[in-house]
Order: sequence, then C-alpha cells, then structure tokens
Amino acid sequence: MDFPEPPPQRVLAVAEAKAAFAECLRQAERGEPVVVTRHGKTVAAIISVEDYEALARIKAAGPQGGLASLAGGWKGSDSLVAAVLNNRRSRSRRAPRLR
Repeated sequence: MDFPEPPPQRVLAVAEAKAAFAECLRQAERGEPVVVTRHGKTVAAIISVEDYEALARIKAAGPQGGLASLAGGWKGSDSLVAAVLNNRRSRSRRAPRLR
C-alpha cells in the first residue's frame, strides 16, 4: 500500500499571512497547508476542513483507538477501516496445561 506524500508547506510570518489571507485559504482548500510563524516560531497552521476533521477523529479516538483510529487518513483506506472494525480476536493459542 502506498502512503501519500505530505503536502508541501508554505511558511509565512503573521503579517504576510494576514496580507495574503484569501490566497492562504485557497491553498488550504487545495490540501496545501500554510504554516504561520510569529517572531520565527511556528504558532499555527491553516489547513483544509478535511484535514482538520481527520486530525480531530484521531485525537478523539486517543491511544485506546488502536489501528482503527489511524485508518481513514488516506485515499482508499475505507476497506482497511471496515476490516479492522470487523476483525474478531481468535482464541488463545497456548497449549493446554497438563495436570
């Protein structure tokens, strides 16, 4: 399975992002995040709603969500989500104890 390459990041200072806000929004809509810095430190990112919802879903699942919480982040992963959620654990494979 091929994982998508992370989108390129455009890095702008707050003043630059403010001056080009409409273009930053268009870029985020295309799936290209815009990173905003203040005094050289990263403070925010402008991302698409789809990316935000995926991050919120992963964060909400927390560490208890396991693999199913990570699936769904790339194109074609719906079948993996279904398979993981429908998977049942098998019985233990330990040999029976002899008395």
